[in-house]
Amino acid sequence: MKKFIGFVKKEFFHIYRDKRSLFILFGMPIAQILLFGFAITNEINHVDIAILDQSNDVTTKEIINNIAASKHFNIVDVLQDETAIETVFKKGKIKAVLQFENMFAKNITKEAQANVQILTDATDPNMANTISNYITSILKKQQQDINNGAFTPYQIIPQSRMVYNAELKSVYMFVPGVMTVILMLVSAMMTSISITREKEQGTMEILLVSPLKPYQVIAGKVFPYIFLSVINAMAIVLLSIFVFKVPVNGSLFFLALESVLFIITSLVLGILISTIAATQQTAMMISLMGLMLPTILLSGFIFPISSMPLPLQAISNIIPAKWFIVIVKGIMLKGIGLGFLLKETLILLAMTLIYLGISVKKYKIRLE
Repeated sequence: MKKFIGFVKKEFFHIYRDKRSLFILFGMPIAQILLFGFAITNEINHVDIAILDQSNDVTTKEIINNIAASKHFNIVDVLQDETAIETVFKKGKIKAVLQFENMFAKNITKEAQANVQILTDATDPNMANTISNYITSILKKQQQDINNGAFTPYQIIPQSRMVYNAELKSVYMFVPGVMTVILMLVSAMMTSISITREKEQGTMEILLVSPLKPYQVIAGKVFPYIFLSVINAMAIVLLSIFVFKVPVNGSLFFLALESVLFIITSLVLGILISTIAATQQTAMMISLMGLMLPTILLSGFIFPISSMPLPLQAISNIIPAKWFIVIVKGIMLKGIGLGFLLKETLILLAMTLIYLGISVKKYKIRLE
């Protein structure tokens, strides 16, 4: 029995000395429960909306103030005419536009009803439906306040219209997100084990004595996978169009260029992981655990980023998938071009250059 107790103590000390085991045992569960707890929510908070008030009377101003006071919405723009609605939706920041009809207050008092149109960006149908329900709830509360003590019941009639996805097909949301997740994980995993494989197989010495410079080795590692990942992207797009009937309202050529840029970003990120990790197993674990969860939870693929705490919103900005999902939805569903997607494109390009620079630097350190 003493031998068994001594053996158990030895195992406890072994785990205590192994910092990676302690991190897996305690660090990862805590990080995951915090991530899931804050990121996974069906509520929406602080969603950016715009107002088009064609009446501009006391009643509409009161409704707008009630909406602004809600934690669910941020009124970030006041539109002057209907022609501005399409532009603000294409920019991607505004998720809904609330349009009041002309002579809103007069129509309530004289005709006992007035109309409000709720236009939502339905590229994310779940979020669009939730936004519509929240605004409708606020309008009903306003209607009850107006009718308090009134002899004739007044009605505020909300009319919802879903922009870019009138039928609220969930596949319009999932196809761009799944395309992003597949390209990110497959591309990163393929390259993450490339340099670690050289170390484990003992062929790193050949690279050490070769005349190739670090950036040439990294480019050589990445180039074959670009071709293979492009084939993956083509297959995903073709399945999206012909099987799931997702439209491509924008330029296929522009979509191809953006996909290649995202593939290169993911491949270089995999190379970065490969230069840091000591073994293929470690590289694979970092690729799966370090990329899969943030890509799914913090990219806006399933859960709205605006509803997350500010620290998670800040972290989401360094996730390449977030920006590529905006690009794919913009091209496929909204039909917009580089003029509206320049910021996202430049961010992906900057990430690629940063990852590449760090990879080259790490590779140099390991050569010494």
